[in-house]
Amino acid sequence: MDTFLGFDAVMLARMQFGFTVAFHFIFPAVSIGLASFLAVLNGLFLWTKDEAYLRLFKYWLKIFAITFAMGVVSGITMSYQFGTNWSVFSDIAGPVIGPLMAYEVLTAFFLEAGFLGIMIFGRDKVGPGLHMFACLMVAVGTAISATWILSVNSWMQTPQGFAVAENGQFVPEDWWAIIFNPSFPYRLAHTLTAAYLTTAFIVGGVGAWHLLRGQRENPGVRTMFSMAMWMAAIVAPVQIFLGDAHGLNTLEHQPAKVMAMEGHFESHPDGAPLYLFGIPDQEAQELKYAVGIPKLSSLILKHHLDAPLDGLDTIPRDEQPPVAVVFWSFRVMVGIGFAMLGIGMWSLWARFRKRLFEAPWLHRAALVMGPSGLVAVIAGWITTEVGRQPYVVYGALRTAEAHSPLGASAVGASLIAFVVIYFVIFGAGVAYILKLMHHAPALGERGVRVEPGPIRTAGVTPQNQMRESGHDIAPETP
Repeated sequence: MDTFLGFDAVMLARMQFGFTVAFHFIFPAVSIGLASFLAVLNGLFLWTKDEAYLRLFKYWLKIFAITFAMGVVSGITMSYQFGTNWSVFSDIAGPVIGPLMAYEVLTAFFLEAGFLGIMIFGRDKVGPGLHMFACLMVAVGTAISATWILSVNSWMQTPQGFAVAENGQFVPEDWWAIIFNPSFPYRLAHTLTAAYLTTAFIVGGVGAWHLLRGQRENPGVRTMFSMAMWMAAIVAPVQIFLGDAHGLNTLEHQPAKVMAMEGHFESHPDGAPLYLFGIPDQEAQELKYAVGIPKLSSLILKHHLDAPLDGLDTIPRDEQPPVAVVFWSFRVMVGIGFAMLGIGMWSLWARFRKRLFEAPWLHRAALVMGPSGLVAVIAGWITTEVGRQPYVVYGALRTAEAHSPLGASAVGASLIAFVVIYFVIFGAGVAYILKLMHHAPALGERGVRVEPGPIRTAGVTPQNQMRESGHDIAPETP
């Protein structure tokens, strides 16, 4: 078998797609939440005329513009892999996923692109009403974009509404069933809420940083930290509820994934324990050094302590996902979710005591938790995608049968190139974002700098240009 550094072409293609998606995912996760945050800030400024909201809008607009641009670029390079490393998948599933991804471009990307310039540069050019409308359209566009992409991903997890043609292609029979497949509503709600929480903790982390640096009287800093903590306190419990509902849906349609998440190698006819920790040994089909709470998994998944739960001993070995990866990524995601809940409750207590801005340990905790949402969304994505293995379209198309007929060396070389280029280019972008976050929002925050536009040509003379620019000129001689 052709290998590169010990990996075959399929594994290398999976590693390349996993790396590029993980890199890409962090930017939309931030831009989705920031777009809505900016629309709220702009609306609050128009309503209250409070300078702090305008200051924050201009401050975060610069960060949003860079994040949005990096998300677009990283998404384009990622999508090319459908034709390079996964051409068989594109050929077989293309009649279903191709139109859905085209709808994302037509309905969401064009909407964002059409109003993004007005949002960034148009505050003093189009009037407050149209500028506010542009902010709303960009926010709506990011949500619509996520909707189509998650519909595609959810169909790959819970496929329905299609038939297999004589040439082996998946052809659509019912578009409503394809788009609104069984896992789509749960995945959409869970992912969008994760994006909003991710943004809230980044904003809260930046606010905490400046509070710790002595900016307690800065209205912009106080406002951003307060709004972020409200978001954490309200949305974190909602996200835990949505995650539980999503898990129950996954148990119904992808039971092997839940078995891997729970570390259940064996079936439990009289109630399954909730394993907190352990070392999955897939070869031996056991969870070593397991630490668990008896029957709690049955209570969570079946709402009854003695409810039976099947284990991976009911799944053939070649149908099982990589248990160790799914087991630990799931715990990282859930652990961060409960830590977010803890920060939200802590902030409510500090707010009740009127010490939200004079609680240094809360600020330190919020600063540490600043990037936690990014880690959680990547861990959640790993749980979802690795848990689907060995299928790329669950139950219909195996991953090993979907890759392009490429040599391992070719895929490995492109993977190395991606890693080097991504860390150089996107590392520079992230460094610049951190530099922008380093300074506190100031009175008269400039926002995105607008360069002078083209000079009018009709009826303009050099003399008139000098007058308009404020230069003194000698009177004309007869």
